[in-house]
Amino acid sequence: MSEADTKKKLVGRHKRVAFMDVAGDGKTYTRMTGFTSMSESKNASEYSRHYVDEESERTDVVGYAPSNDYEFDRYTNDPVQQKIAEITDDELLGSDAQVSIVVVDLFDIKADTPNTCVARKRDWSVVPDNSGDGTDALIYKGSLKANGEKIKGTATTTDNWQTCTFAAD
Repeated sequence: MSEADTKKKLVGRHKRVAFMDVAGDGKTYTRMTGFTSMSESKNASEYSRHYVDEESERTDVVGYAPSNDYEFDRYTNDPVQQKIAEITDDELLGSDAQVSIVVVDLFDIKADTPNTCVARKRDWSVVPDNSGDGTDALIYKGSLKANGEKIKGTATTTDNWQTCTFAAD
């Protein structure tokens, strides 16, 4: 391995991208564009205790309640934004307010296939917060809250990461 291969490189935020299953058929995922914020919170659940024969407390992580806060400038002819706007504007409930999202690490390329990267898929409930904020663009804000287990796998593209397919490991 050469020195160039072992040198640390900073990972840009743009190298972790999200794709949504807009059609709901689990086949093709469309890139989520126009988002000004997409930050994940793990919301770990802790179990803490202090044993009488030890000086300090012990803590274990016993679960997670992940969520992604989102914000986007609304564009027309964007199927991902249309889906979230429909859930928000029509105040959809239950499974009608759920989406499947694949998050792809473009910096973690599979060596044997250059158009394939490590990815994680999960179903999320869209929890709208507000829309209409701002005077320059129509802005939607809310959270995506986990609604199922995370599935690790790979994502593959044939169109330079505008869409992708997902395969579980």
